[in-house]
Amino acid sequence: MKQRDIFWFWLPLFASWLLMTAEGPIVSAAINRLPNEVIMLAAQGIAVSLAVTIESPVINILATSTALVKDRASYLLVRRFTLHWIVLLTAVSILIAFTPAFDLVVRQWLGTPDEIADWVRPGLQIMIFWTAAIAWRRFLQGVMIHFNQTRKIAWGTAVRLLASGGTVIGLATLTSWPGVVNGATALMAGVIAEALYATVAIRPLLQNELALNDQNDGTPLTYRELFWFHLPLAGTAVMVLLVQPLVAFSLARLERPTESLAAWPVIFQIMLLARAAALALPEAVIALTKGPATYQPIRRFALTLAGLVALAILLFTFSPLARFYLFDVQDMTADVGALAQGSLIYFLPFPVLTVLSMWLRGVLINGRKTTAVNIAMVVNMVVTVVILALGLAARWPGLPTAAVALSLALLAEILYLGWRTQRFIPIFTTKMATRSL
Repeated sequence: MKQRDIFWFWLPLFASWLLMTAEGPIVSAAINRLPNEVIMLAAQGIAVSLAVTIESPVINILATSTALVKDRASYLLVRRFTLHWIVLLTAVSILIAFTPAFDLVVRQWLGTPDEIADWVRPGLQIMIFWTAAIAWRRFLQGVMIHFNQTRKIAWGTAVRLLASGGTVIGLATLTSWPGVVNGATALMAGVIAEALYATVAIRPLLQNELALNDQNDGTPLTYRELFWFHLPLAGTAVMVLLVQPLVAFSLARLERPTESLAAWPVIFQIMLLARAAALALPEAVIALTKGPATYQPIRRFALTLAGLVALAILLFTFSPLARFYLFDVQDMTADVGALAQGSLIYFLPFPVLTVLSMWLRGVLINGRKTTAVNIAMVVNMVVTVVILALGLAARWPGLPTAAVALSLALLAEILYLGWRTQRFIPIFTTKMATRSL
C-alpha cells in the first residue's frame, strides 16, 4: 500500500472534519457581534456541550457502520439499531430541555452561573433533534466509507456548513434574536441539511451494492453481536464528550469563571480545527487495514501526520494568526481574547497526541477489540478527573489546568492503547507480528 493511496482515501474524510469544525467558529463569530456576547457565547458553549454529550452514544455509529455493514442484511440491522438509539436519546434530550431536570444538570451539577444558565435552556430546546440528525447521517456515512465513497461525505459537510453559516448570518442580519438562539438554530439547520444530503447520496448504493439479500460471508450479523460490538464504542464516546462538561464544571468554580467559560468554546473550536486531521484517521485505518502488509504503511502515514499537525499548531500559536483569529475573526472582547490567547500554549501537545490515539483506536476497532478502546477511555477519564480535582483543590488557573488535564489524560490513553496494540502488531518496528489481541 502506497502513502498516496492512504492520503487520497483519507483526504475527503479530513476535508469533511475540517469543514465541520469550521462551523463552530462561524457561529461563535456571529454571536460575538451581537449584544451581550460574553454571556451568549458561554451559554452557547454549554448548550452545545450538553447536546453532544447526549449524542455521544451514537458518535461511533460511524465506526460501527464502517466496520460491520457489508451487505443488505447487515445494512438493515444497523439501520434498525440506529433508529432505536435515536428514539432513546431524543427522549433524554426532551427530558433535560423541558423538565426540572434542566436545573439539576445545568445549575446544580455544572454549577453554571444563573445569568448564563437562563440562556442555556432555549438553546437546548432548539437542539432536541440534534442527536437524531447526527445519528442518521453518521450511520449512512459509515456505509459510504466502507464502499469507498468518501468524497460524498466531504460534499455533505459542505452542505452542512453552507446551511449553518447561511442561517446564522441571515438571522444575525435580519432578526434581533439573542445570540444563543441564532447559534442553536443555525447548528440544527446544518445537521438536518447534512442528514438529508446523506439520505439522497446513499441511494445509488442501495440500488446496487446493497440491493441484494446475499450475505458476503457465511455468518450473518446478529443484533446481539452488533450491540456488544458497539457498546464499548458508545461508552468511549460518552466519556470523550463528558470531558467538555467536566471542564465547564471546573472553570465555573475557578478564577474569572464568566471569562473562562466564554473563552473555552473558542479554544475548544481551535483544538477541533487542529485535530481535524486526526479525527479523520480511525475510519481510514478501519477501512484500509487488510492484514499485516498494511500495518507499516498506515503507521508511517499516522506518524507523518502527527509531525505535520505539530508544525501547524506551532505556527498558528506563535505567529500573528492566533491574535488575528481571536480578535479580528472572532471579534472577542479584550479580556476574554487575551485569556484565550495566553492559554493556547498549554494546549499545544493535545492535537499531536490525538493523532496517535486515533490511529491506535482504528487498529483496535478493525480487529474488533472495541473493549480495549473503552478501557483506554476509562484511563483517560480517571486522569482527567484527578487533575481537574487537583486544580480545584489548589486553585490553579482554570484554562491551563484544563489543558494539562486533557493532554496528560490523552497521553495515558495512548500508553494503554499502545500496550494493547503491541500484542497485535509491533508499533515501532517494521517486523510484522500476527498474534491476536
